[in-house]
Amino acid sequence: MATGIHYRVEVLNLHAHLFGITLTIARPAPRQVLRLPVWIPGSYLVREFAKNLQNLQCQQGTKAVPAQQSDKATWMVECVAEQLLEVRYEVYAFDNSVRTAWLDATRGFFNGTSLCLQVDGQQDQAHALELVSNDAIAKWSVATGLEPVKVNKHGFGSYRADNYDTLVDCPVEMGPFWSGSFVACGIPHRFVVSGAPPSFDGAKLLADTQAICEAEIRFWHGDSIKNHSKTRKKDEGQSPTPFKSYVFMLNAVADGYGGLEHKNSTALICKRADLPRLPRNTLAPTTHKQPEGYFTLLGLISHEYFHTWNVKRLRPAELATYDYTQENYTELLWFFEGFTSYYDDLLLRRAALIDNAAYLKLLTKTLNGVAQTPGRKVQNVAQASFDAWIKYYRQDENSPNATISYYTKGSLVALCLDLTLRAEGKTSLDAVMRRLWSRCQGGPMSEQDLLAVLQQLGERSFAPDLAHWVHSTRDLPSVALLEQHGIQVHLEPDQVAQQLGLRVKENGGLFIQHVLRGGVAEKAGFASGDEWIAVQPSGAEAHGAWRLQTLDDFTLFAGNARKVTAIVSRDKRLLTLNLTLPKASQAVRLAVRDAARVDAWLGPQSA
Repeated sequence: MATGIHYRVEVLNLHAHLFGITLTIARPAPRQVLRLPVWIPGSYLVREFAKNLQNLQCQQGTKAVPAQQSDKATWMVECVAEQLLEVRYEVYAFDNSVRTAWLDATRGFFNGTSLCLQVDGQQDQAHALELVSNDAIAKWSVATGLEPVKVNKHGFGSYRADNYDTLVDCPVEMGPFWSGSFVACGIPHRFVVSGAPPSFDGAKLLADTQAICEAEIRFWHGDSIKNHSKTRKKDEGQSPTPFKSYVFMLNAVADGYGGLEHKNSTALICKRADLPRLPRNTLAPTTHKQPEGYFTLLGLISHEYFHTWNVKRLRPAELATYDYTQENYTELLWFFEGFTSYYDDLLLRRAALIDNAAYLKLLTKTLNGVAQTPGRKVQNVAQASFDAWIKYYRQDENSPNATISYYTKGSLVALCLDLTLRAEGKTSLDAVMRRLWSRCQGGPMSEQDLLAVLQQLGERSFAPDLAHWVHSTRDLPSVALLEQHGIQVHLEPDQVAQQLGLRVKENGGLFIQHVLRGGVAEKAGFASGDEWIAVQPSGAEAHGAWRLQTLDDFTLFAGNARKVTAIVSRDKRLLTLNLTLPKASQAVRLAVRDAARVDAWLGPQSA
């Protein structure tokens, strides 16, 4: 291929989970440095991908040349300059996530950050990727967002990328997957699903995903998509969207959830049971209901697709150029992840895939989740963004007490901003997002860009609002703003776990995962890792203690007692803890009070 950097990827051993990679560099430096990234953009944790790289060997012609490893992910090759250099190595691929690489007898998947060594000094050159088929995978197909050069009907063959960033931003899915396609606003989309069961309703998934894509394209581009929808243009420069095609890659597994965004594709993982299902023969279509988890999957699809604009292009200025060798810090994840989290469910509503009641149920969960996290009083969302590398992606037993999620609280910042703008009657957050896109030309932005657009469209300074909502640990005015927009806020008794100040796991017993700061469980002496075995209400000693399996058992056996004795197992010791029960705490529940006002916010919007 007419590129100076070429990667040949083949399946070396399915059962050993090994990819074989041959990297050819047409014009190497005399001391050529090769690096494997330590993280992947969109997932803010150093993951040490080089731990899976093995058997690296280099040669020029028939002569082996030495490669010296200088740090955990860097090799220096002593070679003859300007003479073709061939580097062979293997990568162990057995992480069934969206972030790394996987290979077994049923499926192959990889991100370039896990397989493709970066050639120092030549990152901005065109890169070629060759995907090789063999007898072991003869019935497999390929899906990727990379630009094909010469591929067979199954997708194996040669692809190109303008540079290294583009190469590693296009994951590759391989296997005997289900595949479907649709056109949204004139743009071709492909959806592939690995691991789908016989009950899978592919037509339903395609139709609902198409509705999401059309809603989001119209959100960002408004009327500019109308002419394109009538006459599809092949040239990306003429397209109103920043991509000319898009690929969804979904891995359906027994238990899993997540997604990772890319510029013209996304990798997703979900529970197999959450896929849409065909109606059974015994049911009339009108009585057929989809699994509740299916709407969670649609929210994930909406979230990752919205990232195509918000973080992959409109992105933190600090991430304008990726440094793959170390952490890349920003305080803006509350905007890029939080605002995306606000719009993922909102755009499901605007695409008519859920109704107002379903949307408010999702919003209720977010409101209560943030309110029930003691860490919101310790860490603001700008700090949470900066510390994602060491806190959000490294959760432990103390995380709810020391941290706040920039996803959930960030989404409530977006909610407060949107409802405030709408209440003041000047603009909306929709218009702010589109103006940011225009102002920053779909590229790097800062918080000052957001403030400038807010002042321009909102006709006042929003610096005090962001200082309060983003840069302090004060609570947000979410409830008051919702009430102004036709939402009825009900207060009702909280769940028993929250009343006790616990987060538990029920798996053949009752196990303590988190003890919340300031709760009665903390005062009684509960600790993460305890197994809560039994409870004895005060004054009922003659009846003995009651065995617990779930928290529902606690409400059954404690009754109305204000004080109980809890029996826990800790490090094989039985401990008795004196637990004084509080008055019932309260959670919020949202309902529609003024349908017209609610529809003005949640319903279809003009661009």
